[in-house]
Amino acid sequence: MGNTMKNPVALSIILFGLILILVNTLIIVPETRQGVVVRFGEPVRIINRYQGDVPFGQTGAGLLPKIPFFEQVEWIDKRILDVEMEQQQVLSTDQLRLQVDAFARFRITDPLRMFIAAGNEARVADELRPILGSALRNELGKRPFAALLSPERGQVMDNIKTGLNRVARQYGAEIVDVRIKRADLPDGTPLDSAYQRMRTAREQEARTIKAQGAKQAQIIRAEADASAARTYAESFGKDAEFYDFYRAMKSYETTFRKGQDGDPNSSFVLSPDNEYLRQFRGR
Repeated sequence: MGNTMKNPVALSIILFGLILILVNTLIIVPETRQGVVVRFGEPVRIINRYQGDVPFGQTGAGLLPKIPFFEQVEWIDKRILDVEMEQQQVLSTDQLRLQVDAFARFRITDPLRMFIAAGNEARVADELRPILGSALRNELGKRPFAALLSPERGQVMDNIKTGLNRVARQYGAEIVDVRIKRADLPDGTPLDSAYQRMRTAREQEARTIKAQGAKQAQIIRAEADASAARTYAESFGKDAEFYDFYRAMKSYETTFRKGQDGDPNSSFVLSPDNEYLRQFRGR
């Protein structure tokens, strides 16, 4: 032992071996990852497994031991991951071909099953991508295009999420959300026809509103004329002479009103006993 301590080369080898054993014995488990400990190719235990009901920071992350050289750790992300679907063409019930872009978000909740069935998160995403496209085509094919622009769209997303979850569980995953990023008609005749139908529908709606407004205006005008007629009739009944005088004054105002600038002056030639001028003769 004393000779070994005096030999710097041997000491370095021993220190290197101890450090190597220590490095392979202790593993640093990050909070954002869960691990499958594999011994001779067989999974033996799970570390820092995702638990939805456990507060952040209390799931087992930190410094943990393992058997050096005999155990390896396969790391799996605990965070929410995305599945981007390639653009799909969907035929709606009203025979419209739609170009749809969608995505799903998932999380690995059973790392052991995921490790056995897929091996890694990328493989899970690859397996879910065609299933998402198929579920999207099946669900949107049951509805008209207008359903994507209404509250019914939320029900469509829930149905797709439920169907996709049945497949995701086989890979130890859970679908968190499904969303449609874009749903458009193809450029060209289908899109132009849709715009024309929308324009025609809006013009018809505008004509209907205008007709209803004209009808209401006519009713209001008729009610106002009837009310005015009743007022005039009541006034005439209370004082017939004053009413006759008032109407004559309004007629004089209209007849003898001065014209605008540049208008020629008008002249009236009437006899003094003309009935139209009776109010000027007094009683």
